[in-house]
Amino acid sequence: MKYISIILLAWFSINNQAGQDLYVSKNAEISLFSSAPIEDISASTSTGASVYNAPTNELAFSVTIRSFQFPKALMQEHFNSDYMESDKYPRATFKGKIQEHIDISKDGTYPITVTGDLNVHGITQNRSISGKLIVSGGTISMTSEFIVKCADHNIKIPSIVFHNIAESIKMTVSANYIKNNLSK
Repeated sequence: MKYISIILLAWFSINNQAGQDLYVSKNAEISLFSSAPIEDISASTSTGASVYNAPTNELAFSVTIRSFQFPKALMQEHFNSDYMESDKYPRATFKGKIQEHIDISKDGTYPITVTGDLNVHGITQNRSISGKLIVSGGTISMTSEFIVKCADHNIKIPSIVFHNIAESIKMTVSANYIKNNLSK
């Protein structure tokens, strides 16, 4: 986890000459949900890492696939070995840019659209993802819900379990940011 945070911080530090106004989340909550005729599937993690560069509006996320916890051990095993191939593709990442200009010195809830590259299962797709950026008392948080289609990322669903697993997965992301203490 520290390794992911260091990589994200290094990437943003290089791209932000002054090194100012970097915000970090080391415990972003990410959940997935799919509804299928036989059984709903859900999992969550609170180990996502994210960096937000306020002056440039750049945003990056990274999550270790194996960190997702399922209510049933067998679901978790199949998710990691059969579908996500976590040993081969250990992380999902997103690197993008918030399209709206947000004045982070003013409290409020701001609708945002982040456009960038989502990499899941080794396949990168350009995406525009809607969400909210919330500024309250000097703290920043972001939330989003979006759909990931298995076919878009070459995640194969065997026909024998086709009715157990949905072709689209709803992702929910929530991150609370603190100002990076290296940005002073």
